[in-house]
Amino acid sequence: MSSLNFNTSNQTFRQLLGNGLTYRVPPFQRDYSWTDDEWDDLWQDILGLFEDDGEPAHYMGYLVLQSSNSKEFDIIDGQQRLTTLSLMVLAALGQLKDLVTEDIDADRNQQRKDNLQNSYIGYIDPVSLVPRSKLVLNRHNDKFYQNFLVPLESLPQSNLNASEHLLRKGFSWFKERLKGHCEQRGEDIAAFIDSLVDKLFFTVITVTDELNAFKVFETLNARGVRLSSTDLLKNYLFSVISSTGIHDSELKHWKISGSVLLANWVMKAFLNFYEFFGIAAIN
Repeated sequence: MSSLNFNTSNQTFRQLLGNGLTYRVPPFQRDYSWTDDEWDDLWQDILGLFEDDGEPAHYMGYLVLQSSNSKEFDIIDGQQRLTTLSLMVLAALGQLKDLVTEDIDADRNQQRKDNLQNSYIGYIDPVSLVPRSKLVLNRHNDKFYQNFLVPLESLPQSNLNASEHLLRKGFSWFKERLKGHCEQRGEDIAAFIDSLVDKLFFTVITVTDELNAFKVFETLNARGVRLSSTDLLKNYLFSVISSTGIHDSELKHWKISGSVLLANWVMKAFLNFYEFFGIAAIN
């Protein structure tokens, strides 16, 4: 394998999301899986930041990204944390939207909501005028995220997969916590988020070569429900397969299970090896 090629920096949540960059969870990476335990751990850490004798910042751990153009990044490790923070911001936006609907300082709260949404959730592309989300989730979660959470639509209660239920529940969970903490004042809600984004920071490792992600990943001990090495290998194999132009229906057929996929892919690789070197495969 070639030498490890990556860049490392410490970045706040504002620096990560408060710009024109976009982040994508690879289509076949594991679904969102955080629950009350992880949400509460993070929330308690956040509350501690706002106490009189609280710490000035909270370390969110490593974030491993893969990119070849420095504008669009695949999230190799850290999607659970970034998705959860996105849910928290969306919950704050939901609070502001409720205040606007109730005609409570409606104009100013609408401005607060729009500014926060443009900074940390998505914006209108100045060229195409098409809405662009800063975060794209995997193939099982993104439709719910983009169609209901990002536009703050009424959330469905049924016909959801397990991870979509967790996304819906997480949004509501943080909305209730914010309601109690900020006492339904738009100024307080906006100030809370505006301060929080500078208090949360990550060590960001940006890898240019997908294969080097294996080396980086094995050394990390990030917080939360972590991606396994098998998951990472599976994601890489799917990215290779997808690059060949295979149709979505074929991809779905391949993804019967991780073990079947890996077995089939490895067998195909060995058969190609035998064929290339003119060696007859053993039946």
